[in-house]
Amino acid sequence: MEIGHYLKPVDVESLEIANVSEDSHLLYNYVKFYDGSEPQWDDIQIALIGVPESRAAYNNSDTRLAPDEIRNQFYALYSWSTDVKIMDLGNIIPGNTVEDTYEIVSELLSFLINENILPIILGGSNDIAYANYLAYEKLQRFVSAVSVDSRFDLGGEDKPLMSNAYLSKIILRQPNFLLNYANIGYQTYMNSPEAIEMMDKLFFETYRVGMIRQDITEVEPVVRNAEMLSIDISSVRHSDAPGNPNASANGFYGEEICQVALYAGLNDKLTSCGIYEYDPLLDYNGQTAQLIGHIIWYFIEGYLKRQDDLTFKDKGNYTKFSVSVSDAVEEMVFYCSKKTNRWWVVVPVINVEKKTQQSYFLPCSLSDYKIACEDHIPDRWWKAFNKFNR
Repeated sequence: MEIGHYLKPVDVESLEIANVSEDSHLLYNYVKFYDGSEPQWDDIQIALIGVPESRAAYNNSDTRLAPDEIRNQFYALYSWSTDVKIMDLGNIIPGNTVEDTYEIVSELLSFLINENILPIILGGSNDIAYANYLAYEKLQRFVSAVSVDSRFDLGGEDKPLMSNAYLSKIILRQPNFLLNYANIGYQTYMNSPEAIEMMDKLFFETYRVGMIRQDITEVEPVVRNAEMLSIDISSVRHSDAPGNPNASANGFYGEEICQVALYAGLNDKLTSCGIYEYDPLLDYNGQTAQLIGHIIWYFIEGYLKRQDDLTFKDKGNYTKFSVSVSDAVEEMVFYCSKKTNRWWVVVPVINVEKKTQQSYFLPCSLSDYKIACEDHIPDRWWKAFNKFNR
């Protein structure tokens, strides 16, 4: 793919790396920067891409300035103990219209994903997640998406696509490649009752920020079921991430959003990630950019610890548990990985016309197994069963 028409290389000399030093272990010394010549794609595992686009932003037009500010903080961090091949491809050159930018982003992302290169998108406004979805559509791949956001950003069929109103555009596209959608960290008082009811009717998974805070390990199976992750930085409380005009007094703490990123990085099947809605002009002392740098760092640390236990090629690597539950269609079958102690539950997918049944391995947690042992159907299983068998 000729990428030179789409990208502007990073002006490395103009970067203002925080706490500059000559230490050889700084990330700045490990990342390769795209220089305008065609890269050797075999030498890249992870690609950073800035998207300075905010024409469809809601109340946050200066988010287009974010990518280089994030770089200044990220590259000042120390590298991991394991080598990883990272290339910074620079910034997308925005199109004449925002729709043109979506096309450029989706084209580049689809190429990278097809090359088994994991793109990390430095937004830009949250509607770029729509372009991220279009990349999977171009590849004709079904995708499960997870959004870390205090709002659902549903919008409506008759409303224009914006950063706070893009999800409905994905849901209504035909043919549709959205297999599942989950929201992590929504705040009830920031979403209408109609929107909450709609998410429930669609059997989408939704997790309130307070619920996640009770046991953040419950995030892990949610993000383990995703190919695509988007993080709206307004999901973090304003005191921890002031560089966003739509953040509230409540939300995730900085440590919690980094834990979510670590879990996402561990997911063997996750193939793209985007971080959006950061406005450098509202930031205090680079605090939000620094946090985003930490989020990326933890995400890549998780990536380096992937265990490849999603294929179920060798059933000897898993322990099988069968549980009889009164209201279930049949007994529930759970698997626990002997390598990672991660759990899955089998969801039957029934085709009445063809009289066939397939098994979908749904990521779950130990608590779901315990709920089944108490003769109750885990909510995670129930939503998936209803979605696949409506």
